[in-house]
Amino acid sequence: MAAKEKAKKKSAKAEKEAKPKAPEKKKPKRKKPVKKKKPAPKVFVARGKRKESIARATIREGKGTVRLNSTDISSLPNPYISNIIREPLRYVGPEANNVSISVSVRGGGVMGQAQAARTAIANALVMYFKELNLREKFIEIDRSLVVEDTRRVEAKKYRGPKARARYQKSYR
Repeated sequence: MAAKEKAKKKSAKAEKEAKPKAPEKKKPKRKKPVKKKKPAPKVFVARGKRKESIARATIREGKGTVRLNSTDISSLPNPYISNIIREPLRYVGPEANNVSISVSVRGGGVMGQAQAARTAIANALVMYFKELNLREKFIEIDRSLVVEDTRRVEAKKYRGPKARARYQKSYR
């Protein structure tokens, strides 16, 4: 009996395979409405270094705000430092009121951070306003606005308290 059942199953499988399948009807695809893409915003990131400080400035279209580590520059306690950071904006002109700049700084001291931020902002402005030839203008005014300061602290050597100084000798 088992042999008859096996034979029936085999013949049923053969019939299924032999029958041509009817083609499935495909539903027409709906066309999605085409969304108009907004033009990509003009955003540039520039870097500035001074001693141990590294600053990254992000510039985009905006209302003319300048932020340092997510704090407005006008709220800095020392006005001298805020003037150092704003210096490149003074040379650009009224176009500087149409951009927002966000600077993140880390490492080093207060003055090193301010000068690194100043260099980063100047380089970001050069990239943003290509048609104004700001790089030449900044180099003419002050080269350190655009060019990073490559000087670094010299490493301490053995047999001395600092890099070059030596311990004193006593002959008593």
